[in-house]
Formats: sequence, structure tokens, C-alpha cells
Amino acid sequence: QVQLVESGGGLVQAGGSLRLSCAASGGTFSGYTTAWFRQAPGKEREFVAGLNSGGGSTAYADSVKGRFTISRDNAKKTLFLQMNSLNPEDTAVYFCARERVPFTARVRRGPNDYDSWGQGTQVTVSS
Repeated sequence: QVQLVESGGGLVQAGGSLRLSCAASGGTFSGYTTAWFRQAPGKEREFVAGLNSGGGSTAYADSVKGRFTISRDNAKKTLFLQMNSLNPEDTAVYFCARERVPFTARVRRGPNDYDSWGQGTQVTVSS
């Protein structure tokens, strides 16, 4: 079973940037769709961004489109999320995830489609 570990979270002022990383061990990202989700206090976990197994297709939540960029380095088994123009509504715990089924063409947005999760990293944006 692959293990995922996120890093890069922290406290940032509104308008600032952060870059999250997710390192895989005991497995690989190659051939799998990978995604970032987030969960704010009292809210359900929501899809943020995803990159399909082939690396040629991305998907973003409307709330982050144009501000966040997902990327992946399969050789280094690391997933990234570049977050720019952060605002207080982006405050949440951010999780990386690997899809349950390999070699899918499109990015799925439901948490139940992913079976490997990191422990999360806190992102706090102050106003």
C-alpha cells in the first residue's frame, strides 16, 4: 500500500502563495490519477485539483481555477499544488490522494474514488 505524506502548509497572509508537496513511498504515482482535496472545519472534504494518470489532463474546482496549479513528478514520486492569490476561504487541511483504479483517463472528483490518502497539511490564510 502506498503511503502519502504532505508538506508545505503553513500560515500566510491573504494574497500570498504556498506550494504543497506530497511524497509517495511504498508505491508510485505512475499510472494513477492523483488529486488534492481540502477540508475546512465543519465542512465536508472537497475536491480541489486533479491530474489524470497520463498527466495530460487536469481538473480544478471553480473556486481555485486560475489560482492553483497541480503538477506531478513521477520520477520523484511527488505531487505538487502551487497556490497563489490565497484568500481566507482557502483555509483548510489539504490532503493528497491517489485514485483507487489505475490508468483512468479523466479526473474523478469524488473522494470515494481515491483509496490512498495522506495525513493532511494545514493551510491558514489570514485576512
